[in-house]
This record gives sequence, structure tokens and C-alpha cells, in this order.
Amino acid sequence: MGSDSTGGNMGEKADVEMEMADNPFEPYMESLRQQLEEQDPVLLIALIVALAVVVITCVFLKYFLSSKTVRSAVLLVGLCESGKTLLFSRLLSGNFKRTQTSITDSSAPYKAKNDRASTWTLIDLPGHDSLRPQYLEKFKSAARAIVFVVDSAIFQKEVRDVAEFLYVLLTDSVISRNGPAILVACNKQDITMAKSAKLIQQQLEKELNTLRVTRSAALSAQDGSIGGSMYLGKKGKDFEFSQLPVKVEFLECSARGTKGEEGEADIQNLEKSLAKL
Repeated sequence: MGSDSTGGNMGEKADVEMEMADNPFEPYMESLRQQLEEQDPVLLIALIVALAVVVITCVFLKYFLSSKTVRSAVLLVGLCESGKTLLFSRLLSGNFKRTQTSITDSSAPYKAKNDRASTWTLIDLPGHDSLRPQYLEKFKSAARAIVFVVDSAIFQKEVRDVAEFLYVLLTDSVISRNGPAILVACNKQDITMAKSAKLIQQQLEKELNTLRVTRSAALSAQDGSIGGSMYLGKKGKDFEFSQLPVKVEFLECSARGTKGEEGEADIQNLEKSLAKL
């Protein structure tokens, strides 16, 4: 009988060892279950909430960091006939190209002239006032830089329209939050009557200062909409571009160039600024 009992115990021990071999974590899981059952339910809920907060934070950080990396577009914007499309062609290939008023966007990879050979997506947006809002809405979130092209030769006639479009950009909450570089390209400097970048900046500051008053109703627009809820500049002070949370740089250029169709464009200042992005 003793031998049978001993044999039975050895058999049970062998079975236990086989079960542990099949699931080596079973003892630890059983111990964990016992400990959890002995804990205060309130403490368990707090632990679960803490873990959920950690997971949500990690997901948010991943989304936030990835969203910053996708802003690789350089937008060419401006009024009709400001020279955006020719500038688009010159930046990409250096070649002169006869253009017409754009009714849709055009895009192509642009390699910056820097040591990193950074590549951006250059996008030419239509300049017609009926098309600008929808295309700006489509691409503004992806903008690493916005090149605002101004016709320096007829700026005096268009100063109001230029200022209104620029106001839309500068008060847009998405653009202000993302902080793309804004380059005001004072184009057509090859024309004798062209205004300098400094004069254009000064006149735009005066015009935008006036628009802050006449467009006060725009401050109640929904967040993220075109012409959004951002106040332009500092309250109680005359408007200056230096007051803005985004960097605004004025530079002179000529997409046509001083030697006409056969010559090179004078866009070195713009290329240098794009190389710094």
C-alpha cells in the first residue's frame, strides 16, 4: 500500500510539474489575482485611470509630433497677375514660361539651395478672389512657409486688396498656431516704377492698422476659419509686423529678370530665405 501511495504522490507531482512547464507564468498570475482581490476597489480604479491617462498622452504626443513633420509645403499666394506662376516655374527649373491666370493649384517638389538639400512641396495657389479661400483652406495646415507675392509695379493701386488678403492670412488661427514663415516677395522689381520692399512694408502696416478697426466683427469668427479669431498685433499700439507671433520677411525679387525672357530671374533673395526653412 505504501508503494501505491508513494507512486500516487509522485504522479501528482509529475502532473503539477508538467502543468507548470506548459504555463510557467501560472503561479505568478494566480498570485497577482489574489493581490488584486485583496486591494481596495477605489485604488484599482485610480490605477486604471492613471494607465488610461498615460496611454492617451502617448497617443496625443505621437499625433502632435507627426503632425509637425508633415508641414513640408511652401505655398505661393497673392493677387491675380502678381507673377506667382512665373515665379513657380523659375524656382523649379529656372526657365521663363509664359503663363495665364490659374484656376487650380499646381505643385511640384522643390529642392532648397542649402547644404541639407531640403526638399519641399512648392504649391502655386490661384489668385482670383473667388478661388483663394477654398485653396487656402485646403493647404494652410501643411504650410511650412507662405510666399505672399506682391506686384511692386502697381502696388499703389492694389494696396487695399493686398492688405485685405494679407489680413486674412495673419488673422487665421491655424496659420498663427502652426507658425509658418511668411515671405512677402515684392516681385517685378525690374520695372522702373516698382516700389521698394521697405516702402511696401510701411504702407501695408498703415493699411492693416486701419483694417483692424473696420474688421472688428471678424474677431468673432469660428476657430480655424478663414479670417479667424486672432487679433492682429498688440492692442493699444499702431500695427507693426514685428508684433506678430509668426515671422514676416519682406524681400525684393523679379521673376522675369532684368534681361527679359532670355535672361535669368532675380530671385536669389527668395531662394536664400527658402534655404533657411
